[in-house]
Amino acid sequence: MQQLGDLDGHGPLWQQIRRALLEPIRDGRWKPHAKIPKELEIMERYGAARMTVNRALGSLAAEGIVTRKKRAGTVVADRPPERPLLEIWDIVAEVERLGGTYGFEILDRARLEPDDPEAAPLGLEEGAPVLRLLVRHMSDGAALQIEERLINLAAVPEAVDEPFATRPPSAWLLAHVPWSDAEHVISAEGAGRETAALLTVKTGTACLVVERRTWRDGVPITWARFVHPGDKRRLVGRFRSDAG
Repeated sequence: MQQLGDLDGHGPLWQQIRRALLEPIRDGRWKPHAKIPKELEIMERYGAARMTVNRALGSLAAEGIVTRKKRAGTVVADRPPERPLLEIWDIVAEVERLGGTYGFEILDRARLEPDDPEAAPLGLEEGAPVLRLLVRHMSDGAALQIEERLINLAAVPEAVDEPFATRPPSAWLLAHVPWSDAEHVISAEGAGRETAALLTVKTGTACLVVERRTWRDGVPITWARFVHPGDKRRLVGRFRSDAG
């Protein structure tokens, strides 16, 4: 029987359980076709509700990491994908994990009409209102990241009245809106005048840019563009050789 590890204490419980199950799969302790502990065992181990455990397992299944069968239970997929260089990360947990004090501010907020050119990056095939947000994330009071975000209000109608007073949009979405597919596009650019002012860096400073799109069953949920000063962000991908 596979042993369940400890939770890391960061973020929503379903995400903590997801990470606890994902770690031994990625590092090879749980081999392809190995059975994942039953939902009841996971519930008892982590003191979680069935819905919470089901959400964690469902997220892994949506990415092809595990396979769920009615009679066989949940097993590690034949070849667990190592495709994501980046997971959908929680910046609040990330800052706190590094010992910092997290803070954020909503710099701009607007509702866009379906035909507004600014809504184009979301890639909606049919017209739908879009919520646009500009957010600055901070660690110990210093600017860490600028986030531009578009949210499909047809898919996430509750976002229109959400004040984002205590949690940034990224953390709120992670906790409330399930997704099935995600895409990251990574690039680098020099900070323009506005970006430099928001990040309190010099114009032209090298910045890392990550664009993220998420979908649920083919429906766009959100598009976001994150800009970080190059010296404040590091991307790490760990891979296993097919040759062993």
